Amino acid sequence: MAGLFAASDGVARCGWCAASEDYIAYHDDEWGYPVSDDRRLFEKLSLEGFQSGLSWRTILTKRENFRAAFHGFDFHRVAAFDETDVERLLQDAGIVRHRGKIEAVINNAQRVQDLVRESGSFAAYVWSFEPRDEVPHLASTSPASIAMSKDLKTRGWKFVGPTTVHAFMQAMGLFNDHAEGCAIRERVAKAYAGFQPPQG
Repeated sequence: MAGLFAASDGVARCGWCAASEDYIAYHDDEWGYPVSDDRRLFEKLSLEGFQSGLSWRTILTKRENFRAAFHGFDFHRVAAFDETDVERLLQDAGIVRHRGKIEAVINNAQRVQDLVRESGSFAAYVWSFEPRDEVPHLASTSPASIAMSKDLKTRGWKFVGPTTVHAFMQAMGLFNDHAEGCAIRERVAKAYAGFQPPQG
């Protein structure tokens, strides 16, 4: 079927993960499964911001370095970063050394704190944008991602354009974008069936 590939194990998967073994592992075990953990959601949205203009593989191979640099994306700790931390991160060869993106993560950590105070959790806010209509397969944006991006920007977030937010929603399971015929699509559907979206 179009959009699929079979790895050495003969299992049909989404074609985009054919590039490497780490892509396959990420596709099989993480991508598209619904997530309600605030820290994981903040990490992913932060890493999507770092990916802007780069490939996800670049970010994926550096993910453990990012986690170390940003204290496991504990947004309470990251929100307290100052200019000394920015300079430290700009010297860290294990991550993407881009001042604007680093400063955006710190800023966004402070904005997550605002959302937690307002909505009870970051997850409750994110899932309030869950698409109600079917999202076309492999679209780059959606009405839901456009709406969430716009709202985040009004709240002072940075590096959260509609395409970035759409990729975040795909990965965090707000909709199932595994291709028809992909073996993981059914696994994700079962995970979603047992998932209770957090409420504010």
